[in-house]
Amino acid sequence: MGRGAAECGRGAGGFRATMRCAATAGRVPGEVAVFSAGPNNRAPCRLRRPGTPVATGVRFLPLLGALLGAALSLHAADSYVPGPDAQVRAVPRGEVRKATFEGSKIFPGTTREYFVYVPKQYAPERPACLMVFFDGAGFMSATGAFRVPTVFDNLIAKKELPVTIAVAVNPGSIAPTVPGAKARSNRSFEYDSLGDANARFLIEELLPEALRGLNVTTNPEGRAVVGNSSGGIAAFTVAWERPDQFRKVISHIGSFTNIRGGHVYPALVRKSKAAPKPLRVFLQEGHADLDNLHGHWPLANRDMAAALKFAGYDHQLVFGTDGHSGRHGGAIFPDTLRWLWRDWPKE
Repeated sequence: MGRGAAECGRGAGGFRATMRCAATAGRVPGEVAVFSAGPNNRAPCRLRRPGTPVATGVRFLPLLGALLGAALSLHAADSYVPGPDAQVRAVPRGEVRKATFEGSKIFPGTTREYFVYVPKQYAPERPACLMVFFDGAGFMSATGAFRVPTVFDNLIAKKELPVTIAVAVNPGSIAPTVPGAKARSNRSFEYDSLGDANARFLIEELLPEALRGLNVTTNPEGRAVVGNSSGGIAAFTVAWERPDQFRKVISHIGSFTNIRGGHVYPALVRKSKAAPKPLRVFLQEGHADLDNLHGHWPLANRDMAAALKFAGYDHQLVFGTDGHSGRHGGAIFPDTLRWLWRDWPKE
């Protein structure tokens, strides 16, 4: 259940891909796909290839297809907006606290802000699930693409998400050593690097402080990691390195490219076929995402999905039409959570 890829309509595991009419890339040049528009419009995907007749009897020429596709793609990007589950409702609302973490031995010299969301339904005697978000401030923003506190409030109230505590952490910054200079971001080093450093930072340093006094499950099936772009590959790396701690992953526009060696992941995943790691992985990507010296983001995510399928992992890949942006991931975020936690008890 849920092992596969969905690009429109309903995907494996009952996922509802919230997409609009848009041009696709990576298929036949000029091919146009019409996607379902979400819960209230579940029409299946329809493809029209260049050179096939249209209603007017005129041939659908590749150039016309490309022009139409570009216009539709712009419309689709504009239509990726937070849906009803991202709007404040008359439901119990959790609390968010903000703090600063410094003194890391794993990433020495760094300082960072982090946020902790605790749902109203949390009861200390019952372990809550846990989700960690990289680039945390963006995920916690009340007016951003994801609006984690509001979405969690609504889905927990509807018992579509287990009682879950969220820890949203920003990348570290290093204070300047020269007067008048700006602080240096440690984001790429922390997020794009392979290895277990970021996982150890979470497990050994940040989470013991952020979760002090809170009862969170130690069951790795009840713990997830989430990120966008470099944060997306960071989320996968944490679970890949420490499946004893985290077994659920959400990666939006993940940078599985050669920024710091992340392009090797498809090969590593394929070689795990004999003994797959117990992970559930959600990938979201856009056909208009980056293509630069580090790699081609849409191809890299397709390669990751193909590797996960080959090796037998529980995964989902959803493509939209946007570029390197959180808009599409934010628009489908509530359904992503439903898919990720589909078999976890909701109390």
